[in-house]
Amino acid sequence: MSLPLFAVTRRIAMAAVALTALAAHAAFPDRPITIVVPYAPGGAADAVARVLAARMGEKLGTSVIVDNRAGASGTIGVAYVAKASPDGYTMLYDATPYSINPHLFPRMPYAADALQPLSLVLVAPNALIVKADSPYKTVADLVAKAKATPGKLNFASGGSGTVQRLATELFRQKLQLDMVHVPYKSGGPAIADVMGGQVDFMFGTVAATYPLISAGKLRALAVSSPQRSPRLPDVPTVAETVVPGYEAFEWNGMFLPAKTPKDVADKLQKAVVDVLKEDEVQQRLRDLGAQPVGSTPAEFATFLKKEDAKWGDVVKKGDIKLD
Repeated sequence: MSLPLFAVTRRIAMAAVALTALAAHAAFPDRPITIVVPYAPGGAADAVARVLAARMGEKLGTSVIVDNRAGASGTIGVAYVAKASPDGYTMLYDATPYSINPHLFPRMPYAADALQPLSLVLVAPNALIVKADSPYKTVADLVAKAKATPGKLNFASGGSGTVQRLATELFRQKLQLDMVHVPYKSGGPAIADVMGGQVDFMFGTVAATYPLISAGKLRALAVSSPQRSPRLPDVPTVAETVVPGYEAFEWNGMFLPAKTPKDVADKLQKAVVDVLKEDEVQQRLRDLGAQPVGSTPAEFATFLKKEDAKWGDVVKKGDIKLD
C-alpha cells in the first residue's frame, strides 16, 4: 500500500533536515569559537584560558577567541554562556567560584542544569603563609596559639566568597578555632599585609605566593592539596599535619551550554585533553603551581558534585555572607 503524497513529502523533508544536521556536526567547527572567561583579564584563569585557546584553535582548525565577561563573582559570564546556543561555538572557562556562588547568592541568574561539564583542566593548591620572621614555624604552632588565645589570631583573604576565605574557614571549622577574618578586595593586598605582619596568616595561591616564599619574604607552613606541591616539595600538606583528610584547592574547568550535541562536545573535549597532554602546556601550568588534569565530562561532573557539597557545608556552618 503506497503512502499518500503528503506523507512521502514529509518524510523526505525530515530526512533532509537530519542529513543537514549531521553534515553540520561533521563540519564542526566551521567558524570561530568563543571561550567566555567570567573574570577580568590578567588573572590566573584568564592566562590559562588564553594558552588553551591558542592551542585548541590549531587542533580544531579555527580561531578560538577569549571573551572576558567579568562581574558579580563570575555569575554574569556564566549566565551569558548558559543562554547561548548549544552548538559548541560558545564555551565557558570557569573556576572554583562556580561551586561556591550558588551557596552565597540568594538567587542565581541561570538554572542549575543550564551548563554541562566538559573537562576539568587543572587543580592548584593554596599555601598557608605567614610572614618570614613569624613565631609560627609549623601549622601546629599556629593552631596552638589560636587555641590558647581565642579570637586573637586573624586571617586574610581576597573576599568572603573566595577559596582563600573558604579554605581557612574549612580549616577553622575542622579544628573548632575562634579566629577573625579580615577581607580584602583581592588577594594581592591580603598577601602584602601578611608579609608585613598586619595579618597573622592566610591561604594564598601557590602561583602568587611562591616567588615571595622562595625569596624569603614569606614562610609556607603547609599546602592545602591532598599531596605536596611540586613547587614546594619540602612543605607538608595540612592533611599530614593537623587535619587528616583536609583538602581545598583552586580548580579550572570548561563547560558548554546544556544540550550541546554529543559529537560536538566530544570533539571539543578531545581538543582540551590533547592540549593538556602537551609538554609545553604542562610545564606552563606547573610553573603556576597547578596540576594539569584533562578529564572526561563524567569525571568532571563527579568532581563538581563533591565540590558543591563541601563548600555548601562550609558556607552554611560558617554563616558566610558576601562582603
